[in-house]
Amino acid sequence: MSIPVELADLRAKTAEYDWAYLLTVGGDLRPHIVAVTPVWEGDVLAMSVGRGTAANATSGPAISLCYPPVEPDGHSLIVDGTAEVNEQTVMFAPTGAVLHRPAPPGFTGSATGCGNDCEPVSPA
Repeated sequence: MSIPVELADLRAKTAEYDWAYLLTVGGDLRPHIVAVTPVWEGDVLAMSVGRGTAANATSGPAISLCYPPVEPDGHSLIVDGTAEVNEQTVMFAPTGAVLHRPAPPGFTGSATGCGNDCEPVSPA
């Protein structure tokens, strides 16, 4: 589930997390996941990556970041976007984001209609 958000809202939300997983897809269509520490540079997130990740992001620029929850019952922050690669630096332009976690027993659905406990990223 991807919900468009204002960049300013996403910037504030990412500040709550220390690192993320970067998800790309290789030429063999297998997912490739690496831990990264994205840093805002203007309106994009920059991160250093290895050669394989850089090659994947170059050939398939639709990529995602997943910031794992800080607390055991917290939300993951999932961010979709597009990549531009300069050598081994990925410049990630976000296009949407959602806070996500598994639903607890008895949960009847989120306000967004997701069967799990999803929340759009929006100002506090």
